[in-house]
Amino acid sequence: MASRVAVVGAGPSGLAQLHAFEEARKQGADVPELVCFEKQGDWAGLWNYTWRTGLDEYGDAVHGSMYRYLWSNGPKECLEFADYTFDEHFGKPIPSFPPREVLFDYVTGRAKKNNVRQFIQFNTAVRWISYDDSEAKFALIVEELESGATRTEEFDYVIVGTGHFSVPNVPTFEGFTQFPGRILHSHDFRDAREFTGKDLLVIGSSYSAEDIALQSKKYGAKSVTVSYRTAPMGFPWPEGIDEVPLLRKLDGKTAHFADGTVRQVDAIVLCTGYQHSFGFIEDSLRLRTANVLYTPSLYKGVFWLDNPKMMYLGMQDQFYTFTLFDAQAWYARDYVLGRLSLPSRDEMAKDVDAWRARLDTLADAFEQIDFQADHIADLAKDVDYPVFDLDLTREHFKKWEHDKEESIIGYRDRGFSSPCTGTGAPNHHTPWWQELDDSMATFLGE
Repeated sequence: MASRVAVVGAGPSGLAQLHAFEEARKQGADVPELVCFEKQGDWAGLWNYTWRTGLDEYGDAVHGSMYRYLWSNGPKECLEFADYTFDEHFGKPIPSFPPREVLFDYVTGRAKKNNVRQFIQFNTAVRWISYDDSEAKFALIVEELESGATRTEEFDYVIVGTGHFSVPNVPTFEGFTQFPGRILHSHDFRDAREFTGKDLLVIGSSYSAEDIALQSKKYGAKSVTVSYRTAPMGFPWPEGIDEVPLLRKLDGKTAHFADGTVRQVDAIVLCTGYQHSFGFIEDSLRLRTANVLYTPSLYKGVFWLDNPKMMYLGMQDQFYTFTLFDAQAWYARDYVLGRLSLPSRDEMAKDVDAWRARLDTLADAFEQIDFQADHIADLAKDVDYPVFDLDLTREHFKKWEHDKEESIIGYRDRGFSSPCTGTGAPNHHTPWWQELDDSMATFLGE
C-alpha cells in the first residue's frame, strides 16, 4: 500500500511542502498520498486576513494575527521563491516592500500554478496526533468543523506546518483590572484607525511593537508610548512616538513606568510575542521551544529526534521566511521519498547541539542573519531546490538593518535587487509614511 503523508496547515510552510512534492511528481517521482488539513476556510495561513478576533465561527481560537494595514517589514527579495519569481507572478518589477494583499496574491499564485489545492481539506482541524510503535503509524483525529464530525486517519509521516504566531503570550500588570480603556494583544489588533486621536501604550520591543506603533501613529493616534523590558529599539522615531522602560503599574488611565515617568493612556496593545503551542500533539512528539533561530529536538530544524517521521516546518525565529520553508520542505520531501537518509539519533543530536552552541555565541543581528542563511545553505546543498543568490540576500538583510537605523519611516521606500533574476525594484510611487491606501490595485499602480 502506498505510504500516506499528513501535512498540518496550509500556510506558507504547508504550501511549500505540497509544492515540493508536486515538483518531484512532475519529474517522475512516485509520490505518496498527500493529505493537508487546514482549519481555516482558505489557504495562506497568517496571510489569510480575517476581521475576526477571539473565536472563529466554529468556536475555535482565531488563527490569524494579520492586521489590515500590514506591509512587508523586510525586503521581498529576501523571501522570493527561487522557482516562482515576483517578475513571473506580476509580469513586471514591483517595489521591495509590498502590502499584505500583494504578498497573499504571490504566495497563493505559486500554489495555484501547481494546483496543490486538490490536496487540502479546509475547515478541518487536527485534534490529536499520536504514534503507535507496534504499527509504525501515526493516528490523526480530525474534525470537520462545519458538521462537527470526527474521524481517525492513519499516516506514515506527519509534517506540521502550523506556524507559531497564533497563540499569544499575554502578561498582566498591576492596575489592568481597573483600567477603563481597551487592552488587547497584537494577535487581536486589526485596524490602526481604532486608535485615531488616542494616546496609545504599546508594550514590547520586537517587530510587532515597532510596526504597530508606526501604524497607529500613521493612521492618526495622538501619541504612542512604547514600553520595553530589556532595551529600547532606539530607532529615530517620528514625532509622537517615544520609548520608556517597562510599565510598573496603572492607576486608572495613569501609567507609571520603571524610570519614574508617568503618562496618560487611553488604550494598550501588548506586543509580547507568541507561544509555540502544540496541544493537539501527544507529549512524546510535541515540540517545546522558545522563539529561537535553532530549535532543540529538531535535526536540520525539521526532524523530531525521537521519531524523524514526525517533521516540523518553519518553527524557527525568522529573518528568512519563504525560502527557509522551501529548503526545509525540499529536505523533508527527499527524506520521505527515500532520497536522503538520516544519521543515528546520537549523531543528529550532536549536530543540533553544535548549531545551538553556535547560536549562543551570536553577538548581533548581522551574525544572526548569517546564522540563518547558513542554515538554509546547509539544507539546500543536499536537495535540488533551484539555486538563488543566497549571499546577496545576506547583504540585503544587513543593508535593511542599516536603513531602519537611518529612517524607521523611510526604510520601506528603498529598493533591492532580486536574488533570482537580478531585477532591481522600482521605487513605490508614494512614500510609505504618506500612503494610506494599501490595496493591491493602488500599490501596482493600476
